[in-house]
Amino acid sequence: MIPNQFIRSHRHRIDTFFGDGVVAHVGFGDPLCDEMARVVLGACKVADVPAKLGGTYVCMEGPQFSTKAESNIYRSWGADVIGMTNLQEAKLAREAEICYVTIAMVTDYDCWHPHHDAVTVEQIVSVLVKNAENAAKVVKAAVAAMRRHAMQMRTSLGERDSDRPVEIPAATKEKLRLILGKYVK
Repeated sequence: MIPNQFIRSHRHRIDTFFGDGVVAHVGFGDPLCDEMARVVLGACKVADVPAKLGGTYVCMEGPQFSTKAESNIYRSWGADVIGMTNLQEAKLAREAEICYVTIAMVTDYDCWHPHHDAVTVEQIVSVLVKNAENAAKVVKAAVAAMRRHAMQMRTSLGERDSDRPVEIPAATKEKLRLILGKYVK
């Protein structure tokens, strides 16, 4: 699945480059690059890997798996997949103005499904190996397709709330130079 939305269900992950004197309010209503998602969907077809464009990814706290209650809550919210990464990556990519897309390759039903045993690490690793092979094929096809497309990421940091000069500590400016350099001298 190539998700187009996220739900955050974690609390201990760093998901911003900013702080230390800098606040960056970045739009995140549409968290992934639609254009890149379409390229990846085409790459899935070329690689003969089944894919669905659109869906909701719940990013949960790990490394433990869900309880049945959590799993059922996520399903009641309309979530399509549950994972432990990707949301932070999408937020950081948006702050850095990098086109980003996720390919969520399912490993199991989680613990909610009444006709499947509880999830084990061995089951997940077995499916993960096949998913890694498929992911490599999709990435290869996507990179070939991206050579023909010019991805346009919106300049989310350049959209200012005011014209007032920004006071940023020198150490923070240096740390964020690659991200803020074109906006703050």
